Amino acid sequence: MKSLSEIDTVSKRASRASGFDWGVAEEVGKNIRMLEMLGLAGIKNLNYYYKIREKKNFEKISLIEMENKITQLEYCPIIAGVNFLDQVRSLENLNEITFKNIAYPILFLPFVSRASEVLGRKIFLKVDNRNFLLNYNNSIYSNSLNNGIITIGNNIEIKFLENTDSFEENEWKELYKLSEKTFVEESESLKQRGAGAGLTDND
Repeated sequence: MKSLSEIDTVSKRASRASGFDWGVAEEVGKNIRMLEMLGLAGIKNLNYYYKIREKKNFEKISLIEMENKITQLEYCPIIAGVNFLDQVRSLENLNEITFKNIAYPILFLPFVSRASEVLGRKIFLKVDNRNFLLNYNNSIYSNSLNNGIITIGNNIEIKFLENTDSFEENEWKELYKLSEKTFVEESESLKQRGAGAGLTDND
């Protein structure tokens, strides 16, 4: 079994050999490491994407807007991801962003996951009928965690979610009330000892 360090290094070098500069290549290395660590098919998708990329051109989006669509080429998932991550602080004000036709969208996903960490907000990502909930770049919940290759995402939706508790207020109050049983009232002797703590008379 390949180590995460090997996965990172080989993905980075392959990305450089495929034509990306070292800065972008390093980002790809981190992303593939994360995908493989979480059980998503990072190496498979990257390998097949680079094979196709040798023969086919992909759209390189620079400025991301609320709606992003093209008529002929698919978007490069890596360039789209890099620019999404770079622009995410302004993009979150849009609340929802859509893309049409991102090639190999699994390679785009880690950039969105890392954006969740940058913003300190959960992000919901929908790739056609596949849903992903990205939690501060720490975990991914999905209805489609598998080892397959997704060659294209026809309809991509990104929603920036508000931070809310996962529990009801009454549940919090009940648990807090239980926790109060660990509170210890200060006895009179503890108070007296605490009042002079740290003071010594050297005269």
